[in-house]
Amino acid sequence: MKKVLKIIGILLGSLVALIVLVMLVFSGIKGKAAKDLYAQLGEEAPRLAVDGMTFRDLNKNGTLDPYEDSRVEVDQRVENLLRQMTLEEKAGTMFVSMIGMTSRGEPFDKPKLSGDPFDMIISLLVPPASQMLVSKKMNSFNILNSYDPDIMARFNNKVQKIAERMRLGIPITIATDPRHGSDNNPGAAIFTPVFSQWPNQLGLAATRDTNLVREFGDIARQEYRSVGITVALHPMADLATEPRWIRINGTFGEDAMLSAMMTKAYVLGFQGDSLDNKGVACMTKHFSGGGPQLDGDDPHFAYGKDQVYPGDNFDYHLIPFTEGAIVAKTAMIMPYYGIPTGQTSEDVAFAFNKEIITGLLRDSLGFEGVVCTDWSIISDSRMGEARAWGVEDLTESQRIKKVIDAGCDQFGGEFVPELIVELVESGQLSEARIDESVRRILRDKFILGLFDNPYVDESEALRIVGNEKFMEKGREAQAKSMVVLKNEDLLPLKEGAKIYAEGMSNMDGLESYGTVVKDISEADIVIKRITTPWDDPPGNSMLEKFFRMGRLWYNEEELDEISVLSEQKPTIVVAHLERPSVLTEVNEMCGALLADFGTSDEVLADVLFGKRTPQGKLPFELPSSKEAVEKQLEDLPYDSENPLYPFGYGLSY
Repeated sequence: MKKVLKIIGILLGSLVALIVLVMLVFSGIKGKAAKDLYAQLGEEAPRLAVDGMTFRDLNKNGTLDPYEDSRVEVDQRVENLLRQMTLEEKAGTMFVSMIGMTSRGEPFDKPKLSGDPFDMIISLLVPPASQMLVSKKMNSFNILNSYDPDIMARFNNKVQKIAERMRLGIPITIATDPRHGSDNNPGAAIFTPVFSQWPNQLGLAATRDTNLVREFGDIARQEYRSVGITVALHPMADLATEPRWIRINGTFGEDAMLSAMMTKAYVLGFQGDSLDNKGVACMTKHFSGGGPQLDGDDPHFAYGKDQVYPGDNFDYHLIPFTEGAIVAKTAMIMPYYGIPTGQTSEDVAFAFNKEIITGLLRDSLGFEGVVCTDWSIISDSRMGEARAWGVEDLTESQRIKKVIDAGCDQFGGEFVPELIVELVESGQLSEARIDESVRRILRDKFILGLFDNPYVDESEALRIVGNEKFMEKGREAQAKSMVVLKNEDLLPLKEGAKIYAEGMSNMDGLESYGTVVKDISEADIVIKRITTPWDDPPGNSMLEKFFRMGRLWYNEEELDEISVLSEQKPTIVVAHLERPSVLTEVNEMCGALLADFGTSDEVLADVLFGKRTPQGKLPFELPSSKEAVEKQLEDLPYDSENPLYPFGYGLSY
């Protein structure tokens, strides 16, 4: 499987490299050379010995300032640092954007034509690391690359050394999208096979095991911290009430209370009962619930900007936040791109909406943590127009002001702190309001221990990340998450069976139990893995290519592939459910039907032969027809007409 992914990556990288080459030739490379910018920096922070303890003199003044002293209360450290910061430094702190690393763990500064598609995407999307760090004084980033753990740890240490040489030595916060599943989408999740591999959020929900989910969070926390990651841009607390929505695979399903339970356990696993210097801060998303998308389209794109509530069920989508994330004291919250149509006095997207962010989240729910916007809502980029839905006619500066006035603290995927400086200097924003947001952001940095020691041990990262104990826990979860939908006395299989398999890239697991044959006529049983159906996106943007959208029903060609097999031999179908597929015809054809949410071929073999036991229950109902899907109301759960299998269904051996 890894070889196949590598080949796909090389091909995609070559295509993107060609695009980058053309763009660089015609547009030129902007900004000063990295070495010129880094030359402006001072020396590394001297060490101060005080009362038998060693501290970093981050502002290089020869004195131990309160913000440098780990013995001082966090709030006092925050205020001491805030008083020393310039407006430019405060503005830079209010931005978090993408950053990349080279295969040597260096911060990505020069556009280059490598075979790594993520390097190419970074070249297209963001300024050089040196410009963001030194010129724009940014100190929060999310990484896109996937490398060995020692390389990722080395990158952290290198950027922290750069930060230490800055005027005040403010450390870097490194964030990431999910990395522990099988999905690979730079807009939502990053496949990182060196980490332990678990089912996606739907699979975790299918286990119904909050202890397991908390254990996952604790393991992921250890792996993240070992390479320098301190902020998780997850979990998703959105509800899968609209079955066509392209991001359902990142949710805990359609039931609000189940999602609340799982969200709470997830956050507690990453953060602990109280966030500290060993935890990872969760940025729970997408407030106030991004699931009820009109016709299932997504607000990453202009045609999907509307969230609708035909069932008058807005409050239902708050439950995973009010009963889950906020109860677990999530450190951060991210609003989504969409417009909650008809729910507030103006139809503007969540991050621009003061009634949502200040009125609901801050005042009514009492959330005091960081609110960070979703990525790229201010500025147009080479990936497309800014997702400034409802305020498209505003200038970038006006959008910035509206977001801050709404109550948000940080801008995701943007690198325009100079606009905040201009707004303050022109009197349109007060510096006191900027201090309010920077205070929240700095507080998390102190709590996470970054001011005291932001560095990690590269050899320790190799020992912790993907160790066998963690990998086995992931495999156990994968098996437990599988849902048996139908079983006509086919499962579990008997060892020694002759198997014909399609849709699997690794036959080693099957071959350890039986014989894999190449001719179906020689087989005792057929195993067919299928994916959730989808349509090509309506647009041509690069980002759209990473999302699977559209239909949930299989076309004739896809059904014929299964029919040809099932007419010859008893057939087991394993459906990977990224969204609730219409499996009615498939169900009739096969003798056994299973649903998976990120199960490897190896673990699947263990499940089929009874070495591991599938225990999953559906996190959403499965519709029986195209017509049933189209009749569903976007904001209501369990409203599919005569579902093939209801929410919570699942057999056992």
